[in-house]
Amino acid sequence: MCPDSRPPLDVAALRRAVLTPEGPWRALEVLADTASTNADVAAAAQQGAPEGLIVAAEHQRAGRGRAGRGWTAPPRASLAVSVLLRPGVAAAGWPAVPVTRWGWLPLLAGVALAESVAGLVGVTARLKWPNDLLLADAKAAGVLSEVAGGAVVVGIGLNVHQRVDELPTPGPGALPATSLALAGARVTDRQRLLVELLRATGEWYGAWRRHAGDADACGLRAAYQRWCATVDQPVRAILPGGAVLTGTAVTVDGEGRLVLRTAHGTQALAAGDITHLRPVAPRA
Repeated sequence: MCPDSRPPLDVAALRRAVLTPEGPWRALEVLADTASTNADVAAAAQQGAPEGLIVAAEHQRAGRGRAGRGWTAPPRASLAVSVLLRPGVAAAGWPAVPVTRWGWLPLLAGVALAESVAGLVGVTARLKWPNDLLLADAKAAGVLSEVAGGAVVVGIGLNVHQRVDELPTPGPGALPATSLALAGARVTDRQRLLVELLRATGEWYGAWRRHAGDADACGLRAAYQRWCATVDQPVRAILPGGAVLTGTAVTVDGEGRLVLRTAHGTQALAAGDITHLRPVAPRA
């Protein structure tokens, strides 16, 4: 692949496109190289940075997924972006959101990501609860949400240009990785992808904030269920303490938890590593 097929992000053009008065984004930085955009935004949050900061990186050397897993990619091969949100602070027209509803933020980012990829790129996308974007039965992106300095940092890593030899080897039981290019995407322009992703995230965040984080009232829960490949699937769940559950995922509840029907009744999971026990069906 020639270097020109992986052009750098145009910072000035990005700022013109996404830092608009009607949206939530207030500052945007693009770093040539960093360890982790989530760590950068978390540090800014600890120092009191206001809501609406976006940090993207051309090369992220030590990106993190759930449970401390690493996520890396060659320079300019992916989108690595994190945003700073302060849902607990009331703003003009937006009430403060109770902490109990903040768990919806990574799911909100997942919906925005799925909408952006499917709409702009033209490939079939699904969401695996809680934080993975699937193209067919392979993982193309992940979302990581962290609380720092009274804020929520939401990071997204999306594989765009990677060739097969540039993808990580999946660990035991993990899904294989893929990229938009390998999935046959009609658009692999990272600039357009990032603008669309930030637009969709901003619109969903605004709707969620206007309804004080009520995922049903703003339509977020229904949207997530439409994109979610995990609902109606037989699954195995490894819980944070190491316990293992098997059952059928029946819904995502009002707090964003995955509800499993097991042999011993139903259980709502706030976190866990989920394995689908049958191939994911295409989205209708």
